[in-house]
Amino acid sequence: MSATVIGRPGFTIGQHLICLRGIVWREGLRFVHQRGRFISAIVRPLVWLFIFAAGFRQILGVSIIPPYETYVLYDVYVTPGLMAMIQLFNGMQSSLSMVYDREMGNMRMLLVSPFPRWFLLLGKLIASTAVSLLQVFAYLVIAWLWGVEAPSWGYLAVIPALVLSGLMMGSLGMLLSSGIKQLENFAGVMNFVIFPMFFASSALYPLWLVQQSSPVVYLICRLNPFTYAVELIRFALYAEVDWFSLAVVVIATIVFTGGAIIAYDPARGLVGRRGGAA
Repeated sequence: MSATVIGRPGFTIGQHLICLRGIVWREGLRFVHQRGRFISAIVRPLVWLFIFAAGFRQILGVSIIPPYETYVLYDVYVTPGLMAMIQLFNGMQSSLSMVYDREMGNMRMLLVSPFPRWFLLLGKLIASTAVSLLQVFAYLVIAWLWGVEAPSWGYLAVIPALVLSGLMMGSLGMLLSSGIKQLENFAGVMNFVIFPMFFASSALYPLWLVQQSSPVVYLICRLNPFTYAVELIRFALYAEVDWFSLAVVVIATIVFTGGAIIAYDPARGLVGRRGGAA
């Protein structure tokens, strides 16, 4: 019998897997050669852990809230938020690389491939998520050495949550990259997307505390999909599932991914209208 065919006629599952392996391998090589990217990804959360969290750990401890069964110190509370922050910045860095590839002409080589465009974008998204997992676990090793520990089983239970949150951040970055014309515009993304998403969430402080101080900011935090990625990771570290956060992250991932696929469609998307894939 002939091999199973998916996507466009003439391409087997094996050929799609070879293409996917090539995309992941290319992203992995880029990550290995860009040591500064790895260092910055680790240093950024460590600044919060070593300086801010260490300085506030005695005065900003968090009372007993799910999934915690006892009073926890501030550095324990912010760890899931810092893990999500790594994935958020990695998703934006991945989008930056797509803008660079489009300016340098490398994007044309990828998008003129006979493979379906949605498959190529999903391959890029999977590769970006895999890189973010390496960064997160590198951070967790350093945090463990610093004395911030989760239950042993939590390091395995959190992997599915990290995959989902990584896909959400990567798809958001991919969607944003379709509207960024030049590398210089990436600074605007940092100021108007990354920082508001990070600070207006439960990454640094519990939402009940935000609600007491500012109902408006609390509402913004509740509308922020990054909040639910943080909570999904937080519960997963303790082998629990926040079902509402899981649903929000899945829906947001589908919406962002669908938007990115449409945006990179030469007939309907922003890239096609600008001739970025030509």
